[in-house]
Amino acid sequence: MMPHPQLRSKGLIAVLVLLLILPARAASVSSTLSDTSPRDLGAIGAGEGPAWSADGYLLFTGGGQITKRTEEGKVSIFRREAGGANGLLFDQQGALLVCESKLRRVTRMERNGQITVLADQFEGKRFNTPNDLTTDSKGRIYFSDPRYGPRDDMEIRDPDGKLVEAVYRIDAPGKVARVTHAEIERPNGLLVSPDDRYLYVADNNNNNVGGARKLFRFDLRPDGSIDPDSRKLIFDWKNARGPDGFKLGPDGRFYVAAGLNRPHPPYETANTLRGGIYVLETNGTLVKFVPIPNDEVTNCAFGGKDRKTLFITAGGHLWSWTPFSPSSH
Repeated sequence: MMPHPQLRSKGLIAVLVLLLILPARAASVSSTLSDTSPRDLGAIGAGEGPAWSADGYLLFTGGGQITKRTEEGKVSIFRREAGGANGLLFDQQGALLVCESKLRRVTRMERNGQITVLADQFEGKRFNTPNDLTTDSKGRIYFSDPRYGPRDDMEIRDPDGKLVEAVYRIDAPGKVARVTHAEIERPNGLLVSPDDRYLYVADNNNNNVGGARKLFRFDLRPDGSIDPDSRKLIFDWKNARGPDGFKLGPDGRFYVAAGLNRPHPPYETANTLRGGIYVLETNGTLVKFVPIPNDEVTNCAFGGKDRKTLFITAGGHLWSWTPFSPSSH
């Protein structure tokens, strides 16, 4: 269910307060990132979807299930049968939003375990494989629906009969609108800016020679649609592994999981843009590259007590990295 009007108002107030304090927070975080190395927390099935709970634990997906890791490092199964879960996100009320890729749907899991199907079809056709998601200040949910792998059971086509891989918006359970059309080849990671002005989309058509491997920005209208003519290229991984999941850090920069350590010919190289975390200014300037040795580096999320630890999923391993020096706290 979508938030009650009173909850939406509270959520909007919270966002406005956040926008007022963001400059102060950004100023309190040093522009110089630390030289600490990422720490391997183990091969614990961390394939995708890291999401930090306000209750002080991390969730991630892999092997069709959702796994929980506490701050003390205790690992347990959070949800065993999770529909081939990929992207995860906690909403404003603390419920868990899940891209259930295998079941081709997006769901909301309440704190009591109740599951609501938010979207499983568009105009009577099943989605491809919902991958990642983000929300705006109004509680609307945006999710990407690419297809990696076999394409024989894809159902959504455009008027010319071409298969569609797009970004969609959920305004209420079962009420879904398509956000992108021909502007994106194969959407993956998504992010709405804190002020609702922009939608950032990772376009990762990685198993086609010459396919997009780019991070784009679109102007986002108040009604939740994009201005298709506003598309702006933020960063291009060219013929390397393109961007997967990404987050906005407390310093106002993007932290993007991308790259490969072993080439995947003829589609992807690993010559210069290796696997790891790419720290970018919002204008696309590369500030720092943090190598992660496991392929594939899929996603990341900030967490920990101060929300300044970056957790990274890569090849079943979970990594942690502290980007900010103690002086920046």
